[in-house]
This record gives sequence, structure tokens and C-alpha cells, in this order.
Amino acid sequence: MDRDLIRKEVLGFKAYSPGLNIEEIKRKYGLTRVIKMASNENPLGTSPVVKEVIALNAALAFRYPRAGTPDLCAAIGEYLNVPAKNIVCGNGSDEIIDLIIRLVAKPGEDNIVAFKPCFSIYKLQSQFAGVEFRQVPLSKDFHFPWDDLFQAVDEKTKVVFITNPDNPSGFCAKKEELEAVLSRLPQSVLVVIDEAYIDFALPQAEYSLLSDWQNYPNLVILRTFSKMFGLAGLRLGFAVLPDIYADYLQRVKLPFSVNILAEKAGIAALNDKFFYDQTLETVRAGREFLSMELERLGCKTFPSQANFLMFLPPVDASEVFEGLLKKGIIIRPLKSYGLEEYLRVSIGTKEENKLFIKELEEVLNGSK
Repeated sequence: MDRDLIRKEVLGFKAYSPGLNIEEIKRKYGLTRVIKMASNENPLGTSPVVKEVIALNAALAFRYPRAGTPDLCAAIGEYLNVPAKNIVCGNGSDEIIDLIIRLVAKPGEDNIVAFKPCFSIYKLQSQFAGVEFRQVPLSKDFHFPWDDLFQAVDEKTKVVFITNPDNPSGFCAKKEELEAVLSRLPQSVLVVIDEAYIDFALPQAEYSLLSDWQNYPNLVILRTFSKMFGLAGLRLGFAVLPDIYADYLQRVKLPFSVNILAEKAGIAALNDKFFYDQTLETVRAGREFLSMELERLGCKTFPSQANFLMFLPPVDASEVFEGLLKKGIIIRPLKSYGLEEYLRVSIGTKEENKLFIKELEEVLNGSK
């Protein structure tokens, strides 16, 4: 049978099942407007400066990009004060995660450790690589139980993934906590701090290890252009790594995985401080507004340093999700994270946030 040719690690995989898109929801519920607050995208969209750069460089679409995206690495290095040789860019941070796993973990022998719930790509790519994936449940308050993490690590552990700020809770560990964790884990374990949402942490310096990355020979920091920089559709992420890991990651990475327009857009995004500051202020103000309003409506809201909020509604979460969907508001149910009672809402514009609260209040009142 043809099925016999497929690796056993793959046979149990299920295809990603996306929800209805905006046009499908409009047709299904007879709506003229749908607001998406489910995917932690930039509430302001893409920078006008970046859009102009993409348009100006569209004629280059027939060209191959330079292997290794050296111009973008140099721009990131200058932006973060990190040597360009220690930066590896990828087709989203997803590609970097996949390559890190395959770079250091031996199939059928080593293991990888992360918290539960966590970013699904950690688990999926570990399984695809034939590497054992171990998960440590978060505390009831969604903080990181470090002692439990240490107990899950053994001599066969090659990677520990920590998302900071975490998704879907928004919890963010302080820099001192992470330093203590690195001091206790053996240097034979690659510690990958996924800082996809770190731009929204205030103040960022209290939470990020980036300023001290050179002090740890086993530390990898992941960043993305999808959130703060509004480039989710162009798929652009990068890692800051010690010399040897950066060298070998560049060797095994597909040479043209970052397309030429993504590279141009990334460089432009780094230079658009006005858009960055606008986004940060929009998210900060929106986070405060939504936190207060959700609490007013009887929802338990969890403190967040990201561009989203996780909350526990006073009625059935699936009913709230469906009720909002019928009103043209898409938020994220957390059943796939094993958190069926919870919901997550991305911070939107001021108008979107107000409309979300208005419609949520109507749904909650209708459920009583």
C-alpha cells in the first residue's frame, strides 16, 4: 500500500483546519461588516511606508533574493545592536523553529521540552522530526512552573522552548527569572526564548534577554515581523544565536526561503519608528480599555504583556464565541489549547475595541 511509504510519525497528523474567513462569515450570517480580532495581527495593518516600498520593488519579483538575506541581517543587527553574523532570517519564525529542532535533536533518541499549552509549531515540528516532545502544564494562574520544567529535563533533552510573553495567556516572565533558569539548565540544552510579542511588553527591558544574549552560549532568541511590524502575510522572522548555531543554521536553511519583497519590507519596517510608536500606543491603550471593560462585564481577565487578552467569560465560552460571530466579531476560542472555558481577543483599533465590547455585552445579556 502507498500508505506504507509514509513515516509513522506523520500518519497521525491532521491537516490544519482554519475557521471561516471574513467573506464566508459575511455570506453565512448576512453581514456587511466583519471585524477580525482573533489572530494577534497588527491593529493598524501594514505601515504606509512599507506598502510604498513593496510597490516600488514589485518589479523585482522575478529576481531571486540573495541567499542568507545579508542586507536584512545587517539592518536587524544595527536595529538591535547585534552582530549580523549572529542573525538568521527565515520564512516566519516557524521555519527557524523547525530548523533548530532538526539541527540539534536526534530522531528516536532525544527530547524537547515546552510548557502546556504552547505554540503548536513546537510540538508539530518535533513530532515530524521524530523527536519526543514533553510538555509541562502551566500553573493555575498561567505562570511558568520552573521546578516542574527542570524535572522534565534530562540528559537527552536538546531544546527547551519558552514563549515570553506567552500565548494565549499573555503572561511574561521577568528577565531575572529567565537568567535564573539559564543558570540552572545545562549548557547542553539549547534554550529558545520565543519573543514574538516582546515589543508589546512594557517596559521591554525588564522582560527581554536580548541585551545579555552574548552571556549565554546556549541561548537562542526568536523574533518576528508578524506582530508589531504588521508583516504576517509576508512571513518573516529571525533568530539571534551564538556563532556556531548561526553558522550551521545558515548552512542547512533553504537559501531563498525569505522572498525579495519580504526582505525589502522588513528593512523598511525597522526604519519606520512612527508606525512602531503608533502601534505600541494603540495596543497599550486598547489593552487597558479592554481589560477594564471585560472586568466590568463579569469576565475574568488575565494580565497581558502582549497584543491580546485571554479572558474567562461568565457564561459558556462557545456560546459567546458563536454569538459574537453572528454579529460579525471574530475572536479566538481556546479549545485547541485545551482551554475550552477561555477566549482570547486581539487588541484592535479604538473603534474595533468599542464595538467588540458593545456586542459582547449584548451577547452576555442575551445569555442570562
